[in-house]
Amino acid sequence: MDKETIKKILVENHELILKVELVKRDVFFEDAGNYVLVGSRRAGKTYCMLQVIKDMLSRGTDLSSIFYINFEDERLLELKVTELNLMVDAFKELFTTTPIYFLDEIQNIEGWEKFARRLADAGSRVFITGSNAKMLSREIATTLGGRFIIKEIYPYNFQEYLTANLIELENNWKYGAQRFEIRKHFETYFYYGGFPEILRFKEKRQWLDNLYQKIFYGDLVARYKIRNEFALKLTVKKLAENIHDEVSFNRIKNIIQSTGTKIGTSTVLEYISFLEESWLVFGVKNYLAKISDRETKKKYYFIDNGILSLFLINPATILLENMVAVKLRQLYADQFYYVKTSNEVDFYIPSKKMLIQVCYMMSKTDTEKREMNALLKINEVIKADYLTIITLDEERKKNVNGLEINIIPILKWLLA
Repeated sequence: MDKETIKKILVENHELILKVELVKRDVFFEDAGNYVLVGSRRAGKTYCMLQVIKDMLSRGTDLSSIFYINFEDERLLELKVTELNLMVDAFKELFTTTPIYFLDEIQNIEGWEKFARRLADAGSRVFITGSNAKMLSREIATTLGGRFIIKEIYPYNFQEYLTANLIELENNWKYGAQRFEIRKHFETYFYYGGFPEILRFKEKRQWLDNLYQKIFYGDLVARYKIRNEFALKLTVKKLAENIHDEVSFNRIKNIIQSTGTKIGTSTVLEYISFLEESWLVFGVKNYLAKISDRETKKKYYFIDNGILSLFLINPATILLENMVAVKLRQLYADQFYYVKTSNEVDFYIPSKKMLIQVCYMMSKTDTEKREMNALLKINEVIKADYLTIITLDEERKKNVNGLEINIIPILKWLLA
């Protein structure tokens, strides 16, 4: 690798930064922080990095301070870790400013971690993105020693999805003609999810299937050297079908064994941990469970409705609960729970003292009674300030025994 090629790439990237048009995403970064952006494939990590750069430029940072390199550039395929300093030298020969480093997909360079640590130790600001096939949160935390903040990047939330579709909410949109347009976009988002790139494709299910195959074979089978692909596929399928339920690892093991495939409970647990590390699924704990049970009994949700819908025949009720879980994950990270005793409520947010039940339709009297009774029974233990039921379309408030239960449609809740 020679300096002239590196200089050419640096200047080209400055031109790219000026030209690229971005959908503004609701992601917060501390002014003094160093970050590693992680998340599912195609969730938009690179675009979030470019958004950080654009925001800096809008606040007066000079473009000549931006050191942006995408290590998937084919001209850098043979770059060695020993040549990373050459890139810094090339930048300093071009510009006299102090660089702010943006290292995109740097995991392609074996041994990159020490380079990133050294930059941070020297007081430089550093932003990194990486493929989940080679960069896991637990590995990054160990290697970078607390010098970096790990930021999870998710597919679009619904507000971002609308923005990407050039939709700006009007005042009182819920009552005007725009509500029909919003509803149409919601239907697509509900079934096909919020991966940014999917907006460009008509055959959305085909695109999602292709993405899942890349995750399955690239981030799971190849990385973890999985020999029993069939058992792993069944594990994913059973998690998808059991979104509503607390997962029994033993039951999943028995289902897989019924197909004639040998597998142990420990292997099922291992597979699920791989799925979490690859940002395909995430677990939610039972708030009232014993400490020893919190890690071994969880409910699992998929990071995006589009991927989840690939495994379901009648997906609507499952997708609704999954959508709520994903939104809560974006808002509260892992600081939300489900609550299960002899009754069960889908979600509890301790910081808000809020219990949330998810019910697709409450038009039947017995359904309404069941959902409300579960909320009230759990509330006797939790003593929440807010009781909420999220539905597909229904909206009203109901007072029961002096307690107000807020029934709200998913669309309104997502855009609150």
